[in-house]
Order: sequence, then C-alpha cells, then structure tokens
Amino acid sequence: MKPAYRVALVAFPGIRAFDVSVITEVWGADRTDRGVPAFELRRVAADDTAIPMRGGLALLPDRPLDWLARADLVLVPGLDDHLTPAPAPVLDALRRAHARGTTLAALCGGAFTLAQAGLLDGRRAITHWNLVDLLRTRHPRVTVVPDALFIEDDGIWTAAGTAAGIDLCLHLVRRSHGAEAAAAIARSMVTAPFRTGSQAQFVEHPTPSTDRDADALAAVREHALRHLHEPLSVADLAAHAGMSPRSFARHFTAATGATPLRWLLDQRVAAAQKLLERTDLPMPEVARRAGFGSEVTMRQHFATRLATSPRAYRAAFSATPAPDPAPPSATGSAADSVSGASSPIAR
Repeated sequence: MKPAYRVALVAFPGIRAFDVSVITEVWGADRTDRGVPAFELRRVAADDTAIPMRGGLALLPDRPLDWLARADLVLVPGLDDHLTPAPAPVLDALRRAHARGTTLAALCGGAFTLAQAGLLDGRRAITHWNLVDLLRTRHPRVTVVPDALFIEDDGIWTAAGTAAGIDLCLHLVRRSHGAEAAAAIARSMVTAPFRTGSQAQFVEHPTPSTDRDADALAAVREHALRHLHEPLSVADLAAHAGMSPRSFARHFTAATGATPLRWLLDQRVAAAQKLLERTDLPMPEVARRAGFGSEVTMRQHFATRLATSPRAYRAAFSATPAPDPAPPSATGSAADSVSGASSPIAR
C-alpha cells in the first residue's frame, strides 16, 4: 500500500484562517473512496500552544517543527498583517526544508514569510495584487511578478490573494497526483479544477454595467467545451457569440483573463490529461479527441504547459496499462501551429 502523501501546514500567530481552511479542505479530507490518494496533513508549529486566529478561531498544532523533515510538501498560510514577523525557529525550519529539496508553497501574504527567511532572494514570486508594491519595497531582492495567479521558482511556489490559494493547492495536487485527483477534490469543493489567466483580471478598474449583470460569453465557452474535438477558430467562436473577432477577443479576455486561444488550449490539455488517466486509447486518438489534431501538436503543448510528455504523464498517473506505442504520427506539420484570429485553434 502506497504511503500517504505528507503535507505540513506551518502555523504561528498571525496566520489567516481562510488559508488554513483552504489547506485543510484540500489535503485534510479523506477522499480515497473517490480515487484521491491518501494525504497526511499535520499542523506544525514551534510548540503545542493553541494559535489564535481572526474571528475567534484557534488552531491546535499536532507536530513539532522537526516534522518538516518528513514532509513531502510544506505550506505557509497568508497573514492577517502582512508584516507580521515569523518566529526565528519557523524561519530556520523553512530554510532547512528547502535545503533538503522539499517543495515549499506560500498562499497570498505567506510570500512575506518566505521572504523573511531569505528564500525568495533572487527568485520570482507573487502575492496579492494589492501587496505587490509592499513586497517589492520590503524585500527588494525578490523578483516580484505582478500578474500571475501562482508561480514557481526553484521548488518554491507562491500564489496571489485569497482564491488563488485554492488554484495553487489544486495545481500542486494535479502536479503530484494527476488531473483526475485534482478534479475530484475541486468537484467536492464546488470549484473549478483550474482557472486560466492572471490576477490582472481582478485588479480594481471600472467595469461596464452591462458586464456586471451576466457573463455573455458563458454560452460560447460551453459550446467550445462540447466541441473540443472539432477544429475551432476565434472567428468561429466570435460568430457563435454574434461579435466581430476583434470585439470577441477583447470581451473574452476581459471576462476570463485569458485570450480565447490560451483558454481553449488549456481546456484541450485538461481533456487530454483525463483521457490519459482514464483510458488506454492510443496517443493519436487521445490527441484527436482532445482537439489537438495530431500527436505532435499535443506533445508540444504538454511540454510547454506541463514540462512533460503525454507518454510520461500516462506512465505516472494512468490507472490502466499503456498500449504498445503506435508508429510515430506523420501528420504534424507547420500547419498545426496557430497564428491569427482566423486560424484553427490548437489544431
């Protein structure tokens, strides 16, 4: 029996109750009956004193800091006051964990804690869009990326504010345990398994009143998801929305934070991941059903987005044995690439 994946929630006075709840919801519930791997979530602190949190809540640690040496993943919640100094033993423990090669992840203002430990010096990081300037000012050696939902550098992950912590946690599950495990957790949380775009879509700016009432493009996205296996172009989707391609692209990006092309490619990759996990279909058929048109194109997008190949992904996450490799596809060509709004998307 495979041992449980060990996750450490680093706790100290000042951490945000919301981030603690997100971490607990993702890794603290037993969903093995739904195909999710077993997790062991521990609340790690410098001592066993109850840690007060905003709203009259308290967190009871159940493991000392040296448990980080056993953890597969170390998570740092955000802070109610983003300049709260972390206890020196906590900072030392985080440094040792990174030196051992353990993956570290901070939600929202948790980036300030990692920065206090010097772990973000010379590395790229992100925090809530309203705290970007503060992080730059307080920690000038950190390369702050202003518009990502989450980002990784040298095994250290940081996320933008609040809900982006959910995005990062689900991504970390997807990265270690596959898209289906992340999707099962997302379904139980009634949230999307992943969001596309950047936090730029959430920065305060005037919004037309017509956009506040409803998302006029929801039907177009639903149509695209139902027809992923077909050639689709920005012009096709614009026509479905009753807009010009230029106007459609502008409204779509404003609504989702991603261009129509980027959004649809992300959906195709997610569809391919599920097929690779759930079926033993040959690679050309997986590529066709996900709408990539050829195995070559699918392989290129897996390399770009997941830093792996479809075959390696299947070997890591499939519940069914892989079939014998099919002969290399000869259909990949320059025509598979996309340029221009009228070109087929992800073909």
